[in-house]
Amino acid sequence: MTNLTVRPMEEGDIPALLEMFNAIVEAGGTTAHEEPFSHADFHAHYFKDPAFTYTVLTEGKPIGFQAVFETEPGLYSVGSFTDQQNPVRGAGAALFEATKAACAAAGGHTIIAKIRADNVPGLAYYTKMGFTDTDRILGVPLNDGTPMDRVVKSLSLQS
Repeated sequence: MTNLTVRPMEEGDIPALLEMFNAIVEAGGTTAHEEPFSHADFHAHYFKDPAFTYTVLTEGKPIGFQAVFETEPGLYSVGSFTDQQNPVRGAGAALFEATKAACAAAGGHTIIAKIRADNVPGLAYYTKMGFTDTDRILGVPLNDGTPMDRVVKSLSLQS
């Protein structure tokens, strides 16, 4: 396995992560985002709290990130993105260990993920990380009007 390093995102990581993120968006089907982001959009959405946005590096190149946002005290919502063109085994697990530890250290009690129902790899990833299905949001319209359910998965941080 490649040696993975996880650390908070830095300003200089944004160009590589933006390119990776937009490739995922353009491929479609594995993120709720349907339009590519500009540098400013990415910065505003994913760099607003760098302490809770992680970058996985391998040999110095950013290959993914996970962002968490506190939606109410102790409840965090997570989004995960790793390089799909050149996947690195273990990147998602490495990211989540750092995210889980940071959320717990901040007093968090639960992490949730809202995944498109057609995102089979994403659903499997969160299940593998220990999340369980807790809700389903029916018929959230895509840009073209197609209704797409969101599966809500959650993970308790309390033992």
